[in-house]
Amino acid sequence: MMSILEVKGLTIRFGGLTAVDTLNFKVEEGTIHGLIGPNGAGKTTTFNMISGFYAPSAGEILFRGERISGLPMHEVARRGVVRTFQHSTLFAELSVLDNALVGTHMSFRPNIFAAIFGRDRENRRRAEQRAREVLEFFGLADLSNERAGDLSHGHQRALGMAVAYASHPDVILLDEPFTGMNPEETEQMMGLMERLRAGGLTILLVEHDMRAVMGLCDRITCMSFGRLLAEGGPAEIRNHPGVIEAYLGGARHVA
Repeated sequence: MMSILEVKGLTIRFGGLTAVDTLNFKVEEGTIHGLIGPNGAGKTTTFNMISGFYAPSAGEILFRGERISGLPMHEVARRGVVRTFQHSTLFAELSVLDNALVGTHMSFRPNIFAAIFGRDRENRRRAEQRAREVLEFFGLADLSNERAGDLSHGHQRALGMAVAYASHPDVILLDEPFTGMNPEETEQMMGLMERLRAGGLTILLVEHDMRAVMGLCDRITCMSFGRLLAEGGPAEIRNHPGVIEAYLGGARHVA
């Protein structure tokens, strides 16, 4: 498999604090790649640099061989790298369908002049078709007219992923998608991610739920204090002494 995303010597400093220090890893196309580590390890900060929210102090991020580090978020997203956030960023007062439509704007960008002269009907039709297809995929079609703020926690998480997926990304960065989920919701979300991978999407995942990480990820990168601690498949990471000591807190938590 080819690497679709590569982090090379990635470093960021905030004043005298080095939050991420010369981090290196590659994400292969069509895989689910886990980024794990204890609180404060630098995982979300790494996500913020990949997605364009932060510009790194040193190093670079390559997407399909093209440097994207330092680009603004909308430019990174336009190239095909889209992220979700740890906390919901849905428009709570809008319907489920309207939220999904927001995600289509990268592919069907509105044009005020076309709208004035009635020439954007085809784009609107295609945007709505894409939004409805995405909601069907995520099992939300029956809720399309519901207010997003009234959805259950699990459905809100699924809708957040649907909004990101509606933009036709090549890579989705998921920041703790299982937080607050009950076991049934976790199973459903894992099933959705497996279907996305089967469809060719690449997922980079930050998550503390080890059952989900070990059950989903093809490869896992573990960080500690902003640095790379270990990398490998789930079995390697599960049994890595440094990972057990630094993050998992003991062998009983790894299974």
